[in-house]
Amino acid sequence: MADLDTQIDALYQLPLSEFTSARRALAKTLSGEQARQVRALKKPTAVPWTVNQVYWKARSVYDAAMKAGHSLRTAQIATLQGKKADVRAATDTHRRAIAAAVHQAVRVASTAGLKPNTEQLARMFEAVSLAAAPPPAPGRFLEVIAPSGFDALTGVTPARRVHEAAMPATGSEKDEKPAVAPKIDRAAERRRLEQERRERREAEARLRVAAREVEHARARAQTARQALEHAETAVEAAERALAEARAATKES
Repeated sequence: MADLDTQIDALYQLPLSEFTSARRALAKTLSGEQARQVRALKKPTAVPWTVNQVYWKARSVYDAAMKAGHSLRTAQIATLQGKKADVRAATDTHRRAIAAAVHQAVRVASTAGLKPNTEQLARMFEAVSLAAAPPPAPGRFLEVIAPSGFDALTGVTPARRVHEAAMPATGSEKDEKPAVAPKIDRAAERRRLEQERRERREAEARLRVAAREVEHARARAQTARQALEHAETAVEAAERALAEARAATKES
């Protein structure tokens, strides 16, 4: 018998419509705790199922989005700590990687007859890629994961505070300037965070535009396919008419 984890992974690679029956069939081949574990597995909703399929069927696209998210988070943290980092370039790379992942996800979903919300897809790819730690079970997502915003940066010490922790104040400094440094810290931190928020809002806006472009491209492709089908039908009709005309000419 194959390893149970491998069998469970196989469940999450199946078409969504086959998940429940396949889960039931797998549970029947098992007993005890393993059977209970399989019966307790939840069926994904459309968006996480589609993200799962990108992980299983287009791993390079999924990995590129995760790598870009990690690089963007690293750049954001470096900036917050006062280090030099090109956040804008990292944001652009991340946006392109997310757009590619959404495009791939839409293609996969389309072949399965599904139309998941593209904005939710984009936000889930963004959330997973920017998380502080990798997801515990990629390829087995069950629910839509929303971006956590700046919660992911919680615990990161701003640059000024790092400097002050390394250089304790003398007694005279404490007496002469008891409250100035903390105020400067808070002001600097607010400015940094506001800049990060602006860049994040800009990135999210570009991401929404990219998602809409994917949706529009999909609609144009569908229209083109329908036009091609109509043209092929017209060609077939014309060929039949030509064949009939030739046959009638030979008979006469």
